[in-house]
Amino acid sequence: MNFEYSDLCKDYQARVRAFMDEHVYPNEPVYAAQMAAFGTERWQVPAIIEELKQKAKAAGLWNLFLPDSEEGAGLSNSDYAPLAEEMGRVPWASEVFNCAAPDTGNMEVFVRYGTKEHQEKWLKPLLAGEIRSAFLMTEPAVASADATNIECKIERDGDEYVINGRKWWSSGAGDPRCKVFIVMGKTNPDADVHSQQSMVVVPADAKGVTIERFLPVFGYDDAPHGHMEIKLENVRVPASAILLGEGRGFEIAQGRLGPGRIHHCMRTIGAAERALELMVKRLMSREAFGKPIIKHSVWDSRIAQARIEIETCRLLTLKAAWMMDTVGNKVARGEIAMIKVAAPRMALKVIDDAIQAHGGCGVSNDTPLAYSYAGIRTLRLADGPDEVHERTIARLEAKKWLNG
Repeated sequence: MNFEYSDLCKDYQARVRAFMDEHVYPNEPVYAAQMAAFGTERWQVPAIIEELKQKAKAAGLWNLFLPDSEEGAGLSNSDYAPLAEEMGRVPWASEVFNCAAPDTGNMEVFVRYGTKEHQEKWLKPLLAGEIRSAFLMTEPAVASADATNIECKIERDGDEYVINGRKWWSSGAGDPRCKVFIVMGKTNPDADVHSQQSMVVVPADAKGVTIERFLPVFGYDDAPHGHMEIKLENVRVPASAILLGEGRGFEIAQGRLGPGRIHHCMRTIGAAERALELMVKRLMSREAFGKPIIKHSVWDSRIAQARIEIETCRLLTLKAAWMMDTVGNKVARGEIAMIKVAAPRMALKVIDDAIQAHGGCGVSNDTPLAYSYAGIRTLRLADGPDEVHERTIARLEAKKWLNG
């Protein structure tokens, strides 16, 4: 494995970093002010996002996550990793480059599994950043960590499918630009346990779709993105809305979630890096008991451990990305599972220490730390909880010695 980034990667990394310095960091207070100005009507898009999207597109920093489409930048997973890390330093920055979840995963689904009709109607405007999307998989009534538990019904009725069920944590569904859902449900409950599920494409404004409430994360509403609970009642879509065919839901989910998981980890490393930077700057700027706080020995250990753990997770992320590029997502599933567990845990510890360094300021909204902590904490649940990934890792380890 070559630890040096490719020349293409280094070029994009420098350009993304320069764009962040010139356009994103200076506009963090602008974004906050525009959101605050909405008051209680927060499900609106701040103008600065659309302005910065146009700048990023004009700069050729667009759809960087997508390697296998003429609309993408042609970057490998390994090339994309440090770019996603830069974006992850600001929670909303990924959207500026049209690299935000869940759109990234949904675009990959349409590229790999969608029909020409799906690609024309939904993929093109997603790639252009004109609309947004949501992925409806998790359900409130069952333990969705085991996706075979999913109860949402997708039933064939002539030339249509009829969908009935309830979904929640449907991230992105609150955005007024969200125009399409990808919904996972059961088409045949009597089939093999991993062949019961299918995925269908559902217009967000389809009759029978009701967004019942948003789900806050530690009190944050994440507007205008949001995490919604959605009722699907006799929602009808044409038979052509099925992706790949009946019983192919798990296949699509695995193809979608592998890249999605590692993208989360890449961004998480960026969040940890920024937390460490803020921590050190704060410790250098304040005095206690007659000397700068950074000179109190307890902080030597915390800063050192943060750097060690960030570097460790970065290397594991790059190994997983390299394996995805060279031997495929299936062979890399152990490494993807490992980093999906390790990266959020690492970042939460670094962010927590950064909060401690800031004192009362750290738990306020005067720094990005509290919001970052809340968002990263959800990643120990999103795209499969830690326990599911640990189960995968343990089984792969046991398999090595099964015939020993």
